[in-house]
Amino acid sequence: MVSSLRFRQSSVIPGFGLTFGFTLFYLTLIVLVPLSGLFIRASAMHWQAFLATVTSPRVMAAYRISFGIALLAALVNTLFGLIVAWVLVRYRLPFKKILDAMIDLPFALPTSVAGIALSALYAPEGWMGKALAHLHIHLAFNAGGIAVALIFVGLPFVVRTVEPVLQDMDKEIEEAAAGLGASRLQTFTRIILPHIAPALLTGFAMAFARGLGEYGSVIFIAGNMPMVSEIVPLVIITRLEQYDYAGATAIALTMLLASFVLLLAINLLQRLGRERAGA
Repeated sequence: MVSSLRFRQSSVIPGFGLTFGFTLFYLTLIVLVPLSGLFIRASAMHWQAFLATVTSPRVMAAYRISFGIALLAALVNTLFGLIVAWVLVRYRLPFKKILDAMIDLPFALPTSVAGIALSALYAPEGWMGKALAHLHIHLAFNAGGIAVALIFVGLPFVVRTVEPVLQDMDKEIEEAAAGLGASRLQTFTRIILPHIAPALLTGFAMAFARGLGEYGSVIFIAGNMPMVSEIVPLVIITRLEQYDYAGATAIALTMLLASFVLLLAINLLQRLGRERAGA
């Protein structure tokens, strides 16, 4: 009787076979079929042509810019996203609802609108651009503009991933650590950080993935100079505009495989961290 009750409680949606089959069908239709089209289209190219396309100097420079700046932006968002989530959870703020809406704004704001706003703000004649120009800092129409755009769109992923973990964390553990003589730094590094590390790594992965695929908010502020501030999505769009569908597919496939390997490695690290935390 008890075992049957537990089974019923664990099976909220009836018909495991039906729901599992529908899930596989939906993922195949939405994800696997479009992605398999890349492999089919790229397989029509000769290996020498494929290799020459994906390793050309312009494309290699775009790889370095896209992956490098996306990684930098994700690291910045990981640090400051943790700080923002901590403040929202641990402190009472007079305008907390407004701050929550501002954090979620990049989710709802069209990327092109974000790009126009950022370029107008950080342009040499913009409000922030003029102030930074006195410090000889230029963040518009160069690689710095890409970093600004990716930080803007990636911050909510870290905040919204870490925030619920901090909310569920029992403060009595911190009080017990303080009672045993642990300093604030020791409490954070030995108790809080291991607890939120999996969520923090998830937020980093999501921000990094968003940065790799971002296009609309970047092209307005990057300057789009080949070998300097040109991202991989723009290279793909340029190839498509030149009717080089095979070249665009090859570059897209390389980007897909590299992104998948990196995200898989991050997920494995995340799982290892959870296993160690559970042990």
